[in-house]
Amino acid sequence: MPELPEVETTRRGIEPHVVGEYIDAVILRETRLRWPISREVASLQGRQIRAVDRRAKYLIMRLDKGSLIWHLGMSGSMRILPAGAAIAVHEHVEMQFSNGQALKFRDPRRFGALLYCGGDPLQHRLLQSLGPEPLGDSFNTEYLHRCCRQRSAAIKTVLMNSHVVVGVGNIYASEALFRAGIRPTRAARRISKARIGLLVDAIRETLSTAIEHGGTTLQDFTQANGKPGYFRHELRVYGNRDACQICRKPIRHVVQGQRSSYYCPGCQS
Repeated sequence: MPELPEVETTRRGIEPHVVGEYIDAVILRETRLRWPISREVASLQGRQIRAVDRRAKYLIMRLDKGSLIWHLGMSGSMRILPAGAAIAVHEHVEMQFSNGQALKFRDPRRFGALLYCGGDPLQHRLLQSLGPEPLGDSFNTEYLHRCCRQRSAAIKTVLMNSHVVVGVGNIYASEALFRAGIRPTRAARRISKARIGLLVDAIRETLSTAIEHGGTTLQDFTQANGKPGYFRHELRVYGNRDACQICRKPIRHVVQGQRSSYYCPGCQS
């Protein structure tokens, strides 16, 4: 599933190609995504794209009037290609521009979304109650410690709660906890403020490095240019069934909330 680094990589990939462009046509080949695509999306001819932002795992395409909210779902990807390029399998949306290029959205599992918002997109029901961005100033030691000190849930579960912090998905939560030396199963309230500080730094470092590497390729994700991300080569514990790279103890695998967690019993406590 595309997580924050993959979505940010996509945003950076499409931004220079679409900002300032006028929409010639929106071709909807399949409207039955996670939520049905509204008729308003098909009638955006002549609108100009002013900016492409990201909030959590959502892309916000700001138009001269209104906005489009995109979500890549579990297998979605975007590419910039000539408007006349061959139609790929599962290519559900094509947005054609006056410069002859097109933004093509492919989503094999159809868990993605494309929604039109006439008002402030940040106040949309899907975005308005989200927690802070993990790379923003409001996500800091004081904030995360305050969120954790009354919670008996496992720290990895807390990190994946989008009302606490957005975008720290399964892969990156496992990696950040390894860097911070904290077991994913440890109760959040049992972690000291000092260790929470290490975790905040680890989350920032993990996500920033992943963005620099273009994300992690798992299953269907590709960048806007069609090339895979390379952060998978930097993964230290996630998906590792062998020995820890640092202490050589076997990596352990547990299931938390129906998601796989990996940790080193020697390096994480």
